[in-house]
Amino acid sequence: MKTREFLDILNANRDKSLLFEYSNGSFVGANYHITEVKHIHIDSVDCGANSDSWNETLIQLWESPSEAAKTEYMSTYKALGILNKVAKLKAFDPDAELKFEYGNNSFHTAHFFVNDIQADDSRLVVKMAVTKTDCKAKDSCGVPQPAVVEVAEACCSPGSGCC
Repeated sequence: MKTREFLDILNANRDKSLLFEYSNGSFVGANYHITEVKHIHIDSVDCGANSDSWNETLIQLWESPSEAAKTEYMSTYKALGILNKVAKLKAFDPDAELKFEYGNNSFHTAHFFVNDIQADDSRLVVKMAVTKTDCKAKDSCGVPQPAVVEVAEACCSPGSGCC
């Protein structure tokens, strides 16, 4: 998901609670804070000697131990206010890939991409997923690609009318 898309979704859902699901059925606690927003420029070279570059927006979520009993989640309106304040200090690249950084005592700190966003009458749920590593230069490195097998329908399959 691009940063612009996320900000647009927050704008369209200003009156909802903002929840983050980091694993199936596991949510960042209601005591979370947005503690840092990173504007990251990646300039890379892959194992096939191909150069690439892109921007990412990384939003860090942190659970405050002093608010562990909190049950009311941050509103999308408040989150949008925080992100708008950040934008005044350091402009977002609206086309940057959006990721979240989060971890707790039972889940290692990781960078998540947005897998899906679901809204209901009172909540906006950001479903996060861990990015898997991949080789971008499979052809150059000799990494075999899975074979694609196309199965043609037999001409004499039941109901085909040919027999």
